[in-house]
Amino acid sequence: MKRPGASQLPDSAGEAVSRFKKDVDEIPLFVILINDVMVGLVIIAVAIILMTQISPSVTVMALIPLVIVGVIANVATSRIEHYRRTSRQAGGKVTGFIGEFFGAVQAVKVATAEKNVIGYFHKLNDERRILTIREKLFDEVLGSIYRNMSTLGTGVILVLVGQSMRTGNFTLGDFSLFVYLLQSMGDLTTFGGMLWARYKQLNVSVQRMYHLMENAPLDALVEHSLINLEGPLPEVIYPPKSASDRLNELVADHLTFHYTGSSNGINDISLKIKRNTLTVVTGRIGSGKTTLLRALLGLLPLESGEIRWNENILTSPGDFLIPPRCAYTAQVPRLFSNTLRNNILLGLNKSDDEIYMATKLAVMDRDLEQMDDNLETLVGARGVKLSGGQAQRAAAARMFIREPELIVFDDLSSALDVETEQQLWERIFEKQNLTCLVVSHRRPLLRRADHIIVLKDGKVESEGTLDQLLEISSEMRELWKLEENGIS
Repeated sequence: MKRPGASQLPDSAGEAVSRFKKDVDEIPLFVILINDVMVGLVIIAVAIILMTQISPSVTVMALIPLVIVGVIANVATSRIEHYRRTSRQAGGKVTGFIGEFFGAVQAVKVATAEKNVIGYFHKLNDERRILTIREKLFDEVLGSIYRNMSTLGTGVILVLVGQSMRTGNFTLGDFSLFVYLLQSMGDLTTFGGMLWARYKQLNVSVQRMYHLMENAPLDALVEHSLINLEGPLPEVIYPPKSASDRLNELVADHLTFHYTGSSNGINDISLKIKRNTLTVVTGRIGSGKTTLLRALLGLLPLESGEIRWNENILTSPGDFLIPPRCAYTAQVPRLFSNTLRNNILLGLNKSDDEIYMATKLAVMDRDLEQMDDNLETLVGARGVKLSGGQAQRAAAARMFIREPELIVFDDLSSALDVETEQQLWERIFEKQNLTCLVVSHRRPLLRRADHIIVLKDGKVESEGTLDQLLEISSEMRELWKLEENGIS
């Protein structure tokens, strides 16, 4: 939750679930077992002292098999880690695929790919089964070796003390005590060897969990925090808007960001957004429009550049550019499997009248009238029961109800028809004191824009008003032509 908001998990959501479902359990169990080992070490120390008092030479020879156990455990370390890592990865792939499959049922049915998809699932599951059996078999073989070392030690004693027992130098009582102590030591050594194997497996679990927390401090994984499992839910507190939140001017200087292992991104982009203006970012697909918005909002970590709010430098734009100062609607908004009301509010305390005002501003008032349960309509997982346009407008209503100083839209036109989008902007511009930063290629919005930024290959190709750009920018003229032909 503390990572930049637009950063994706390094693995699938299903893989993340499998890690925090199974890997976490390894930690408390290991800690509990350590207590037994500490007691066992005391018992071993006492046993060695007693055995040495009877016969030092026999004690040394009897302990050799136990030393072998330690050597085997150490040699098997890399193999233990390898089997644990591969089996957990295979389990995560199965869990992740199930989530993706359920989320793409319609696409699978449209492509009549049910048999192929299920066949691939069986393949993943077979791989998981084989790797899991391999890990379990290896653990059992190691356990068997550990358990039988004490028996081998007993055999060593018999070979060494047979003659001494005949002469009476090594009594039957001494032998019984040796066997008893050796058996106890063998059990503890077996337990210790298995615990060592579990420790190496635990190391894999910790690495897998930390992998999800890229660039986080090392102690973040074990950071203490209060968890309320009983009683009422904690109150969601949204800070009220203050005079210091007022936007006069947002300035970004020389913003640069590139995706890991790629040259794609934005280079040395500067912009200025004044209060009560509409700034439009436009460009071809892949020109860096969405990347610019996310870098500006602190959702992507900048390589260089500076962002200022009313001349104040933002050291952490991702924490500052949030409601009530700024609100953002992505091109593909995220909705939860809950009511439309809760998806708009997300814990915010607002009246029905305020919700209806926000939905009207988002041109969703007619849609609400047609829904069976109005605001209490369940939208389904990720808003699957809503159309793409309804999902975008629900996200827009979520933004409007927070009354931010700066509104940021990422290509709202992608799922809206021209008429609905026109109504949306007409209602937005009827309101006073709205400052907007928008990604769009639609002609009506470009005509309304106070300032247009044209991106090409991650850089500002040109900027200005529409009339200026149509004169000086060949890229803008081409985009204008593509929009007219419905290609852009």
